[in-house]
Amino acid sequence: MNRVTPALATALGALVLTALPAHASDSATHLAHRDSYGTKATYEPEQSVRSYQRPPAGFAPVFTENVSRHGSRSATDGEDADLILALWNKAQAAGQLTGKGKEFGPKVTALQAAMAKIGYGNLSGLGKQEIQDTAVRMAERLPSLFTGIAAKGEKIDVVSSGQGRAVDSANLYAAGLADTDPALKPLIGATRTDKDLLYFHKADGGAAYRDYIANDQRLADTLAKITDQPKTHQAAISVLRRIFKADFVAGLSAADQVAAAQAVYNLYAIAPAMAEESPAPDGKGWDMQRYISGSDASWFGYLSDTEDFYEKGPGFADSDITYKMADVLLDDFFRQIEAKKAGTSTLGAELRFTHAEEIIPLAALMGLPGSTEPVTVKKPYTYATNSWRGADVAPLGSNIQWDVYEKDGRYLVRMLYNEKETAFKSACHPISKGSKFYDFAELERCFGRG
Repeated sequence: MNRVTPALATALGALVLTALPAHASDSATHLAHRDSYGTKATYEPEQSVRSYQRPPAGFAPVFTENVSRHGSRSATDGEDADLILALWNKAQAAGQLTGKGKEFGPKVTALQAAMAKIGYGNLSGLGKQEIQDTAVRMAERLPSLFTGIAAKGEKIDVVSSGQGRAVDSANLYAAGLADTDPALKPLIGATRTDKDLLYFHKADGGAAYRDYIANDQRLADTLAKITDQPKTHQAAISVLRRIFKADFVAGLSAADQVAAAQAVYNLYAIAPAMAEESPAPDGKGWDMQRYISGSDASWFGYLSDTEDFYEKGPGFADSDITYKMADVLLDDFFRQIEAKKAGTSTLGAELRFTHAEEIIPLAALMGLPGSTEPVTVKKPYTYATNSWRGADVAPLGSNIQWDVYEKDGRYLVRMLYNEKETAFKSACHPISKGSKFYDFAELERCFGRG
């Protein structure tokens, strides 16, 4: 969605943004409406370490590999805060702020300052903790694997997209893992970059995909039709009326109302990721949900999910353009295990760090839960008819992990998705009904690697 229309830019361009005093939040954020945060939802492991299935008798872990999205971060730029603060200043000068609206500007200014301090797009305090905690839980799940890695002097390879927040996540994860056993530290390699593997949407392998995003008319028409519904305009007015008086809201064009409401929503969505940077003395967060109702947040969350679904996820049923390029990453998962099985690998673990633009298409390619249902033009993506939710598929810190177990030359694989034991796609058959363990040879068969 285009957040800044020419008319709005012109109307606000002459305004000088004044510094506003920081104002502490007084309420917590974000559990009740998790879906409304889309892929900005903060990370929560989906299963207890103590509740996993035991491997069959005699099988021991010999290798693990993952791919993880970076942890919670600040917004990638200050555009949303700039837009809404310029509008807020104009309304303040005209006496057009509501009671809540008077609180809103200082809170946004404080949030913007906190994001600028850590750097736009960089990991927040919460993001750093999420990543380190995930590493510790990996070690807790596989104690004998890491004891064996240390005893045998096997290596742990760490690779990232090369983007700052992914590099930082990789380094923090490695440090968190090393802290669980100092003997691992010299075995963990320096984080290396592989853009083709972990930033493929911007690498050579993503050229056709980028052309689709830029030029596909069906995509553009579908997103425009879904966004430009009466409900979007009703929700936009509802959001703005919490902050601005009715006459002020009515003086904006319909497009500018949507752009401004979208900015409010985007600040609401990123605020939980910035919880540790809140100046609130009670530590209760930024309280951005005070300025957008649950139903309005859910609608704008749906619009955000719609864009991700069509641009990165299952998309249209007659095309794999949004996720075919993720095959390079899935291929690497198989290659690592094949090398282990062949005795040509010295690795005990392969740790990869990337972005939503890679996790979402990989989930669609693998047929992970929630990513199995593409749509048609006649039956577009809706929450009522499709289970895809950004908050489940690729929240901040999301991860996919394959653990490999061996006995007498037979290799089994268990998959964790956001730390929950997860079945492979239905074409793949586990070793027994209800088991989360699969023969590696069976995975090669059902994924067509024979």
